Amino acid sequence: MTAPALELRDVWKRFGKTEIIRGASLSVAAGENVAIIGPNGAGKSTLFNLISGRFGISSGDILLHGRSVNGLTPYQVNRLGLARSFQVSNLFNRLSVFENVRCAVLWSLGYRYAFWKFLSDLRDANERTAEVLAMIKLDRRRNVPAMNLTYAEQRALEIGITIAGGAEVILLDEPTAGMSKSETSRFIDLIREITVGKTLLTVEHDMGVVFGLADKIAVLVYGEVIAFDTPDRVRADQRVQEAYLGSMLAEQEEGGH
Repeated sequence: MTAPALELRDVWKRFGKTEIIRGASLSVAAGENVAIIGPNGAGKSTLFNLISGRFGISSGDILLHGRSVNGLTPYQVNRLGLARSFQVSNLFNRLSVFENVRCAVLWSLGYRYAFWKFLSDLRDANERTAEVLAMIKLDRRRNVPAMNLTYAEQRALEIGITIAGGAEVILLDEPTAGMSKSETSRFIDLIREITVGKTLLTVEHDMGVVFGLADKIAVLVYGEVIAFDTPDRVRADQRVQEAYLGSMLAEQEEGGH
């Protein structure tokens, strides 16, 4: 039997005496697209920090493709095939679009610092970078400094950097935050296109994005996963309606979303 791409087993995270994540359990199959939702303060970003190695867990276990990642640093978790984007764009603003993506590609291909190598000679890295730029629809902007991109383009570039290393498990933290409706719609299509075959976990507040992207939805409330199921079943779950979704979904349905 194939191990889940990502599995959380009774995960707890305490800061002093304060419990942020309280016995969270989740099993995500390879290729599944999962949205994690919940009210502010539910622990969604903390959960991402635990999965990606930025924070250590207090107890429990986190497994990536069946292997425990407890105690590993973020770069070690990344080497095992997990990549993450953040709420705020984290780019090399003065480098070009091409150079930003190539930085991620170089490390994934095993290149390390060497003063005798010219980047222009690294054919495999440059070809992979060009492929990623085409995927994120920024190939015509390859020579533009990252700081001169539109906000939506910067978010697309960050997604490109996230996938450049070939990770099979992708974490996206509020990828459409700050976008207009038209930008959001295009960005959902982009995410769906470039993550085909990959395992995707997305933290998102926009229910239109959640129901447009997710195969399954995990609802996190006060550090606990209270529901994990298909969008339709989560929408109908009485516990979820009481804890989070009821009024929000009603408002969106009235607005035609």
